[in-house]
Amino acid sequence: MVLAQLALLDGSARAANNDPVVLVHGFLGFGPDRFPRSGFLYWGGYGDLAAHLRTYKGPHTVFTAVVGAIASNRERAAELYAQIKGGCADYGARHAAAGRLGKAPACWAADPQHNPMGYPPALYPPWDAQHPLHMIGHSQGGTTIRALVELLEHGDPQGGDGELYRGGKPGWIRSVTTISAPHNGTTLRDAVLDILPDLRSPLRDWLLADLANWELAPDGARSFNAWARTSPRVHYFSVGTQATEAGAPCCNATDRRIAPLQNRRYQYPRSDMFAYYKTYAGEWIVPSMLQHGMGGYTQDGPGRVRIDSSWFANDGVVNTSSMRAPAGHPVRDFDGTPVPGIWNYLGTYRGYDHFDVLDWPHEGPSAEPIYERVSDILFAL
Repeated sequence: MVLAQLALLDGSARAANNDPVVLVHGFLGFGPDRFPRSGFLYWGGYGDLAAHLRTYKGPHTVFTAVVGAIASNRERAAELYAQIKGGCADYGARHAAAGRLGKAPACWAADPQHNPMGYPPALYPPWDAQHPLHMIGHSQGGTTIRALVELLEHGDPQGGDGELYRGGKPGWIRSVTTISAPHNGTTLRDAVLDILPDLRSPLRDWLLADLANWELAPDGARSFNAWARTSPRVHYFSVGTQATEAGAPCCNATDRRIAPLQNRRYQYPRSDMFAYYKTYAGEWIVPSMLQHGMGGYTQDGPGRVRIDSSWFANDGVVNTSSMRAPAGHPVRDFDGTPVPGIWNYLGTYRGYDHFDVLDWPHEGPSAEPIYERVSDILFAL
């Protein structure tokens, strides 16, 4: 009878911790209230990954943060800090010096009972070293979290005298998990802008967003990686996705309408990849055939990050090799034993494109097992 009762205990009772989780969206991401009529969510599409994480071996507390859709990692980190802890986002002296004071800072109420301005409530005002958080970021959400860890622990004397820039907050973040994150940038930006120097298009406008495009490129990511350190106190996990395959005469699950003739040296989009991504994820940007796409783009310019064939595999938006860990930072393949202060790579999930891993409507497998695996690891720390 005792064994039967133990078997019925929920996951939270058996977990080593039950710290809250914060989900951070990527570039061009949005909050849960963006599409109220359709109910479409960033985390889950027509499903709800946050709700699934709350109940999977739960109950667990899971928040979905909303930060600037095209902002830089530093600006998004400032908004993330204020949104969780409460207060107004302090973008810092660097932000002011750059002349980026056009919008009022976003604010959240730490105490809803004393909130004369009617701000939305902060997600988790008790947040500190005794009440740490697990943070999961998709795409640029992952690098945003890395910026937040750097500011929390080390601050930025040139950022100003605000609370976020003072540093000295080790232990506030227990773990960081990045999913399809462009740690070393993505060649999408360089490949597409090289072939579309004058053409106006939504894709080009996104890539030229002056607040974030530098950090999303390999050259900008190199500078970011030199600043945003890997903390020895934090458990880091990363997940890779790949929706391309090496060229073959036939039968490699790629879309032959896009790439009927293939070269073994390059990568080509799978038939189940989101249709729009297929046009630039392979050897060529279709239909131009004048510029290599992500599956064949290389460059070795002086002073720039060298792009070779190791970058070809991708999920339609980010190069798979970039998702593993920031270049020059410690990394290992996860063997079942989490090690802090080093990136524990959970492997590459093949057949998942950049939004399959969010469970947006797709032909591929469900993303829920990925999040369940991450949840099992985090709550056992």
